[in-house]
Amino acid sequence: MKVLNVLLAAVLLGTLGANALLERADPSAPPRDFLPEMMYPVAAESFDLSRSFRNGRALQGPPPGTIARTASRLRYSPSPEDAVRAGNELASPPVVDAAARRTSDRGAQVYATFCVPCHGAKGLGDGSVVARGYPPPPSLFAERAVAMKDGQMFHILTYGQRNMPSYAAQIDEIDRWRAVAHVRQLQRSARP
Repeated sequence: MKVLNVLLAAVLLGTLGANALLERADPSAPPRDFLPEMMYPVAAESFDLSRSFRNGRALQGPPPGTIARTASRLRYSPSPEDAVRAGNELASPPVVDAAARRTSDRGAQVYATFCVPCHGAKGLGDGSVVARGYPPPPSLFAERAVAMKDGQMFHILTYGQRNMPSYAAQIDEIDRWRAVAHVRQLQRSARP
């Protein structure tokens, strides 16, 4: 047993000694690469051939339906005319019954965060910024607002109109639709 312990200690000391001798003298030098293919993979050139894909090309197009992060699916200008055009062309995405409650809750949350300061909690145009001297926005129960199509309201949320700024950077697209749905719910609840 003692011989085995001495032998293991000798192997351990030998390993540590070999490691000290082989250690890099210059600590700023890069470490040794044992599998350089893993550390520095060779990227395929755009028009190279590749056996990895069925079409034999290294350059692959984006999957169908891909939209660039910086691209806009909305092809409208921020003009009032395009707001009317958006009202005629865009429709609210369909809401599945199971998700209707979540959509309603999220729409109320988005409205409370971004719309209440100007339009007020009930949509009457009496938000806190009006009390500080900002021009009051129109009531969401005005004839024009009630007659406005969902796509037009979505366009106004996206691009802004008159004193209302664009909220495209602050509110995600689906949440803008949810805010429109919440405004419609407010309008329906106020009808006699």
